[in-house]
Amino acid sequence: MIWEAETEVKFKTLISKIPVFHRHITESVVRGQAENIAFNRNCGQVEEQDVVSAFFSDVPSPFYSMMIRLLEQTGFDYKKYGFPK
Repeated sequence: MIWEAETEVKFKTLISKIPVFHRHITESVVRGQAENIAFNRNCGQVEEQDVVSAFFSDVPSPFYSMMIRLLEQTGFDYKKYGFPK
């Protein structure tokens, strides 16, 4: 699926900040979930809201605070989409 350019850049930047031993699995799971969310919205591309929703739906609670910090550092405005819930 096509990704909105700015969203993909921010996502790749965020992934690069994740500890190396979690990086691949996080990228794979969140990328897949974001694409599913975009598809279910009948949207032709992955947008910021899809990535944010994917992170909040799939990140285990022990990594929650790190996820919030990384989302903020990379410019994802999760509060705009009603997170955290």
